[in-house]
Amino acid sequence: MRRLPEVFVTADNPNNPEPNSATPVHAATELWGGVECTCNRVGDYYIDQLELSGHLARTRDLHLFAKLGICRLRIGLIWERGHLDPEWKCTDEYLNAMRDVGISPIAGLVHHGSGPRHTSLVDPRFPAELAAYAGKVAERYPWIDAYTPINEPHTTARFSGLYGVWYPHHQSRRSYLQALFNETRATVLAMREIRRVNSEAKLIQTDDVGSIHGTQELQGLVKTLQDRRWIGFDLLCGRIDRSHPLYSYIRHEGFTDNEILWFRDNPCPPDVIGINYYLTSDRFLDHRTELYPTRYASAEGPIVDVEAVRVPSGTAGFGALLEEAWSRYRIPVALTEVHLGGPVDDQIRWLVEAWQGAAEARRKGASCIAITLWALLGSFYWNELVTRPNGHYEPGAFDVSAGEPKATALAEVIAQLRRGEEPSHPALQTEGWWRRADRILWSENIQGLVNERAA
Repeated sequence: MRRLPEVFVTADNPNNPEPNSATPVHAATELWGGVECTCNRVGDYYIDQLELSGHLARTRDLHLFAKLGICRLRIGLIWERGHLDPEWKCTDEYLNAMRDVGISPIAGLVHHGSGPRHTSLVDPRFPAELAAYAGKVAERYPWIDAYTPINEPHTTARFSGLYGVWYPHHQSRRSYLQALFNETRATVLAMREIRRVNSEAKLIQTDDVGSIHGTQELQGLVKTLQDRRWIGFDLLCGRIDRSHPLYSYIRHEGFTDNEILWFRDNPCPPDVIGINYYLTSDRFLDHRTELYPTRYASAEGPIVDVEAVRVPSGTAGFGALLEEAWSRYRIPVALTEVHLGGPVDDQIRWLVEAWQGAAEARRKGASCIAITLWALLGSFYWNELVTRPNGHYEPGAFDVSAGEPKATALAEVIAQLRRGEEPSHPALQTEGWWRRADRILWSENIQGLVNERAA
């Protein structure tokens, strides 16, 4: 079993047993991979990406991943799918095949989901029941040494409790925070159960922490949302107490001292801070709602919320977010999802930017241990946030639209990076659309629409 790379430990890292000790950072950024494993609920309907890609029935896919140089794979042992393999036979076969090809799993248990039909993200039973499932997984596979019990808890809580996109389709700040508290408590309890079996198991916690900007009139809200994007990590690290900038924000929604401070008293800091970053991650807020189509209305109030890539300020970039996460927590960081929907040329450009951003963060002192090629087999329906089976499929390093994985040009660039070569592909001679002037939908002073071209 491949061990996680050695990383710096510092006095600011809660996992550091000796405040003044340090071990050398791993010599090179590792290449991790991921298979899209979202199993989300919309109404009474589940959309299962592993079923759509057919991956779990094709263990031969793992040989393709190994040839790319991937040493760890984010894969879903999804709670909602438990009824499909009640005796664990298929899961046994799959995980044994991973071991045979030399790939170590990062086991995810909930991925943009809300649990089986009898529960939900706002159900008070959710944390204990997920923890019980995590214990069963650990007992069955005590050799698994890395887990992401819940992928992107903050993002999932927003889309399920605040935006109403996924089940239980609530649209209130109270429900959003309840979902987040349940997910975070479930993570703490799940890791307790896992570590009861394997005391060395690592928590690889992921989330989307895209930056927030906005007009001068909204700077108070911008500051709150800038703080809030780290809320899941702050809860796990036991940082939220009465002095935290979000304490009153949470109290305002009716949560008690005991509910809030439970996390301070039961910290479970991640072993790796995983950054999932997309072109839609960074946001721009504007109070001038009349300047935008109604589809940009925000759940945060009578304002609009647009992709920062579509306004002159642009995006933060991989390197800046990695540096910010490292500076904030002094816990090793990784890019845990690197994927772009669109033409393969743009996917190649996005990957190379991620690789360069990780390298730059390392040069500036961040302990960045890995970059994860996400959606190796592509993904389904994400152009409509997986809200309906609309037939849309976007390939990744492999295209499974014909039923069997077929390598794309992205796979060759991945292999080049893994071999330590300078990436070479004609697409790299020009910039991605997100670097061009025509990316901007609104003019410099954002006085009106200048282009209605879709992303």
